[in-house]
Amino acid sequence: MASDSSLKNLAGMTPGELRTHLSSAGIEEDYGTKLLYWIYKRSLKRFDDIDNIPKSVIAKLKDHFSPGLFGPMSSVVSDDGSVKYLFRNPAGLLYESVYIPDGRRHTLCVSVQSGCRMGCSFCATGDYGWHGNLAAAEIVNQVLSLPHNITHVVFMGMGEPCDNTDEVIKACNILTAEWGLAKGRTNITVSTVGIMSGLKRFLEETQCNITLSLHSPFPEERVEIIPAELLSPANELISVMKSFVIIRRRRFTVAYVMINGINDTDRHLDALKTLLSGSGIRVNLIPYHPLVDDTCTSSSHERMMYFKHILVTSGIGASVRRSRGSDVSAACGMLAALNRTTQTNNSNL
Repeated sequence: MASDSSLKNLAGMTPGELRTHLSSAGIEEDYGTKLLYWIYKRSLKRFDDIDNIPKSVIAKLKDHFSPGLFGPMSSVVSDDGSVKYLFRNPAGLLYESVYIPDGRRHTLCVSVQSGCRMGCSFCATGDYGWHGNLAAAEIVNQVLSLPHNITHVVFMGMGEPCDNTDEVIKACNILTAEWGLAKGRTNITVSTVGIMSGLKRFLEETQCNITLSLHSPFPEERVEIIPAELLSPANELISVMKSFVIIRRRRFTVAYVMINGINDTDRHLDALKTLLSGSGIRVNLIPYHPLVDDTCTSSSHERMMYFKHILVTSGIGASVRRSRGSDVSAACGMLAALNRTTQTNNSNL
């Protein structure tokens, strides 16, 4: 990380932004292509590692810029091989990401905010509170700074993508652009509780997969879990998703965390079928992970498989997500930066 706040970070810049800043610094714009390569393909952390730009230009770069990439401050490894990483950005904000290996698939679950202000009842991040948005550079940095060959990126960590729409869309574009990380658009998934304006922008301005956190097909129940239901009802969000032409291989999904005796009844299943019938929207059934002092428990595996069977035989794609990283509080809904002392001590950095 740059110690001088006057230096501009190259990470997070687009080609146009980089050319503008290079020109302002008296550096030929043509070096922008090489710098993009070093930042996004080689995860540059020191300008001295560049071997195809003159040293005189490197000296100018040091005077005006920082690569802007930095590693995590700590990590913890799950018994199943998942790794949870804790980051702290230059402003002192804490946030987490989770690496999930699964055969040839290497997924990174990234955060878009430090904490969250959606107030969802089952989410530890919400209990942590909201501390600030992450810039696109800090979102992409989570992918670039880790020692893994990441094949898939899911925006399912701390924070709500629709509450930081500009930076998340920019991060998606950097991840998928040829000049950026060149990840396949269908390997990027944005997960949201649903804010209508943000959802429409993700549908229109990216080609990435979209997952809507549903958790109940009944508005009066969903609002108890996800307060955003009041302003952006799920049935309206799903109507927009239904009306949007799905391009080849792009996937729309609803996430459904299954809680024993709460949202796993036949009544819920019938309503879920009615809501999604003929839409092409899939259902991802997720085990519930209780928080501290929580009396709720997850639906049984048998019940989840029953839901899947009925949905599939009704023509609705469905899958049961295998729980990963729960022993290190890295599973769905469990991310919350626990080092609050560090957050407080660095809040004014």
